[in-house]
Formats: sequence, structure tokens, C-alpha cells
Amino acid sequence: MAWIWRYEKDDGELLQDEELPTEVFTSRGDAESWLGEEWRGLAEAGVGRVSLLEDERVHYSMPLSEEV
Repeated sequence: MAWIWRYEKDDGELLQDEELPTEVFTSRGDAESWLGEEWRGLAEAGVGRVSLLEDERVHYSMPLSEEV
């Protein structure tokens, strides 16, 4: 199993910026821990939302903002 984050704009449009990280994780927990450390930098780079994928299946999506 491979877990990856898909980067999106606020409206859900896919971002395909070659400068964004392309990390691949062996577990969901590793992917979520990584995002917990990196989300602010991703938001500063223009990422509005992320989706967690296991292989090709989306598990969930969420915005990258501090607002609740």
C-alpha cells in the first residue's frame, strides 16, 4: 500500500506544481504525521486543500487553514 497527499486549490482543482513535495508513505499514520509538520509550508505555497489517497482511493479531503 502506498499513501500520498494530493494537493488542490481551494475550489478542489488539482495542483500539479513540480516544486510541491511528492512523498510516498507506507502507512496512513506516517502520512498524517508528515502533514502535521508540513501543512503551513504547503499552504504558503498555494495549496488550499489536500486529499489523502491510498493507492488510487481517496480516504478524505480537508482544507489547509487554521480557521475552524
